[in-house]
Amino acid sequence: MRNIKLTIEYDGKEFNGWQKQPNKLNIQGTIETVISEITNEPVELIASGRTDAGVHALGQVANFKTNSKLPIEKFPIAINSKIKKSIIIKKAEEVEEDFHARYNCKKKTYRYIINNSEYGTAIYRNLEYCVPQKLDINEMKKAIKYFEGEHDFKAFKSSGTSSKSSVRTIYSANIFQEGEKIIIELTGNGFLYNMVRIISGTILEVGLGKIKTEEIPNIIEQKQREKAGKTLPAHALYLVSVEYK
Repeated sequence: MRNIKLTIEYDGKEFNGWQKQPNKLNIQGTIETVISEITNEPVELIASGRTDAGVHALGQVANFKTNSKLPIEKFPIAINSKIKKSIIIKKAEEVEEDFHARYNCKKKTYRYIINNSEYGTAIYRNLEYCVPQKLDINEMKKAIKYFEGEHDFKAFKSSGTSSKSSVRTIYSANIFQEGEKIIIELTGNGFLYNMVRIISGTILEVGLGKIKTEEIPNIIEQKQREKAGKTLPAHALYLVSVEYK
């Protein structure tokens, strides 16, 4: 039995998230169906984590077990030739039998893209969140740094999360500006349900002057969801990469 690791890119717009579910278009089920056609056997695809409806990925990682003798370099070609164009297998690797895409994950990087132009964009409207008001990027850059380190992120999760503990470690928290785009990027050992979208919403409110930069430590400390910013829409969120070392 071989263990195959896939690196996957997808546009989440048309999907009801990663997780397989009946009567709803999802990424896991779509890929599993194609792999099963290629290998002539049922497969279960295990992801590094689930992404919600509308969320995109540049480097999602998943693995599956197979008895197929197909050469490893042929897997991306075979899958990509049959699958929807909104999903691309970027890489396939044969890994150790005990590799598990979710349990072995050490770090994940997420990105949230805000379009800070007056009228937004027609072409990228499903890939960026438009905020026409002028934002104070310098204050946003100061505020994001308070999220680095180990904290209880209870104030930055939506109800419905299955995690017992809300303590997570953010290794790096940065904001980049590319023209009219403001890019929020977080790397951590794990993220709670909607955590990146709520942190991004909090940082956005700093940029709008609704939350002061120096209030961020208190918001983290108080652990009350209502003190943090709103949950920003899913369509501007990207899972950038997953690391295993």
